[in-house]
Amino acid sequence: MTIKTDEVMNAAQEVEVSEAQIAVHWREEEYFVPPAKFIGQANASDPSIFDRFKEENFPECFKEYADLLTWDKYWHTTLDTSNAPFWKWFVGGRLNASYNCVDRHLAKYRNKAAFIWVPEPEDQVTQAITYQELYKRVNEFAALLRDFCGLKQGDRVTFHMPMVPDLPVAMLACARLGVIHSVFGGFSGAACGGRIADSGSRVLVTMDAYYRNGELLDHKVKAEEAIATAKKEGFEVDKVLVWRRHAGKYSSKTEMVKGRDFFVDEVLADYRGKIVEPVSMPAEAPLFLMYTSGTTAKPKGAQHSTGGYLSYVAGTSKYYQDIHPEDTYWCFADIGWITGHSYIVYGPLTLAATSVMYEGVPTYPDPGRPWRIAERLGVNIFHTAPTTIRMLRKLGPDEPKKYDYHFKHMTTVGEPIEPEVWRWYYNSVGKREAAIVDTWWQTENGGFLGSTLPALQPMKPGSCGPGVLGIYPVILDEEGKPVPKGSTKAGNICIRNPWPGIFQTIYGDPDRFVSTYYQKYNKNKNSKDWHDWPYFAGDGALQAEDGYFRILGRVDDVINVAGHRLGTKELESATLTVEEVAEAAAVPVVDEMRGKAVEMYVALKPGQKPSKQLEDKVSGAIEKLIGKVARPKNVWIVPDMPKTRSGKIMRRVIAGISNFTSPGDITTLANPEVVDTIREQVQSEKVKRGERPRELTAKEQEEIKAFGKTE
Repeated sequence: MTIKTDEVMNAAQEVEVSEAQIAVHWREEEYFVPPAKFIGQANASDPSIFDRFKEENFPECFKEYADLLTWDKYWHTTLDTSNAPFWKWFVGGRLNASYNCVDRHLAKYRNKAAFIWVPEPEDQVTQAITYQELYKRVNEFAALLRDFCGLKQGDRVTFHMPMVPDLPVAMLACARLGVIHSVFGGFSGAACGGRIADSGSRVLVTMDAYYRNGELLDHKVKAEEAIATAKKEGFEVDKVLVWRRHAGKYSSKTEMVKGRDFFVDEVLADYRGKIVEPVSMPAEAPLFLMYTSGTTAKPKGAQHSTGGYLSYVAGTSKYYQDIHPEDTYWCFADIGWITGHSYIVYGPLTLAATSVMYEGVPTYPDPGRPWRIAERLGVNIFHTAPTTIRMLRKLGPDEPKKYDYHFKHMTTVGEPIEPEVWRWYYNSVGKREAAIVDTWWQTENGGFLGSTLPALQPMKPGSCGPGVLGIYPVILDEEGKPVPKGSTKAGNICIRNPWPGIFQTIYGDPDRFVSTYYQKYNKNKNSKDWHDWPYFAGDGALQAEDGYFRILGRVDDVINVAGHRLGTKELESATLTVEEVAEAAAVPVVDEMRGKAVEMYVALKPGQKPSKQLEDKVSGAIEKLIGKVARPKNVWIVPDMPKTRSGKIMRRVIAGISNFTSPGDITTLANPEVVDTIREQVQSEKVKRGERPRELTAKEQEEIKAFGKTE
């Protein structure tokens, strides 16, 4: 693309905008009203709930969430702000998370399924695990951890496991003992090792193998990589507990180390029928550590509490997920991420739900697999990420109508969902019968921060909605001044108040906790008033006149083109209006004339072929919906995007390719082989066109490296 000199001059003469301000060109979308049938059965259908959670009732409003739990001892202080911003919730209260998720349901629901586990191979048997069976398994593994491993309250354990029932069993066993668990969902052994060392976990719990795309893959080999990495960081692992994917059969080629490695099933034989009394824990005691992905910096161990976290996921599961005990609920995510912790394990189980777990990928052996599972199991609540939705839309757009399932409720979680993708989710997957909650939150938050309350607030494609009950968001500019709703100006979305699900600290690094999340807008570091400590989420957002928020993505993912700060989600949403396009990613490229320019990477729906006409169609859509300044320098049609195991497109990697810099660590990618394919395609074409950029400055290299980081 060419750009006229006078256009550059005009852009340069514009008044420089605030770093928080992102150019926004969204069109307002229409409302969708939840079905009457859904409203009639909803847990939250009385509008008085909004009054109960008004700011004047904060923080006592969250007693409503805490009362969903069984407490050993009631709390004396709902919110302790004496060491701001290290908030303490329900101080003086005592409870046990394992008891709340399992034991207390036995009287009424002992023979009801707690989990239904679906193996990836369709010829393998689906397992239903009742609450009684879960109780038995959790107690036996807790006895093993206590007596065989010598673990006690406050110790840490790392789990590096796939989506198998043994993982929630192990988590709940730790919670029973007051042992802090850290679950790593990525497949990188080295990354797991860093987390082991940081958390000081003497015990690693892993599995010999798991199924992925029809193959039984060696997972024990990753344990060796993890242990070696931890050792380099000066930390030794004492014991490795290995679950076996197939009973009595070792499915890894990696040797077991005598005296260090033990098969769980063999050791468990000594603990059959053992009962371990749940340890009564202070509400503020840590329950687990959840590490951010840390692609460009040291991972942050988000430390979540017991009482505050558990009450928050129980409340949001009840009101926003609309879970009833009789529902069959499927959160199609990974327990290794915060979504799986909150909304596969802890939230649903506190409500005595039946929670579905699936081992494999969404499209194996074909993109109809999720809908076959939903039909067979009678799933009526479905919860997944935009990445999965886009994948299923790309590979099987007509598959949902082939199956006789009916969802009453659907969730989208993990990143903003483009309006075009939202509409497919609503029309095709939900068959126009389901209420959708488009949720915004983060690893650090414990549970939802932005969403519509499904029976009481209409849905709007592309907008998560207002702040959820008891959450008071605000958009601030760089000076800390509020950006008014309806102004069409974007800024940094912040939460003005603490909430029970907020993490307590970064494990072992309280200074980083304060500097990353609270320092930016704090006016008085000695203040004990929560009003002085707004939480900085690191996301850009826009608030419409109706109070609904539209999340524009990480503030690190903004592309500054000739003085215009363009949000990646807006560029990608415009691209997805082109019907042939299945996935899109916007990245910055250094440009001599404008400083930075936009490059778009797109993957097409099946049956579509790359062409210059399609490239022009993408550019035209962006120019029409956003403006000439956003017209991409290049549109690259690639066979696939580099993605994490959870389906997240790694923009950092393709930004490196576009700028002839290193793509960084690609060991956490599910498809690392695609990186070389894209690099060869893009860089060879750029060289032909004479577009290879000059040698980048150190600052430019850092900016490209930081782009798309998931911290």
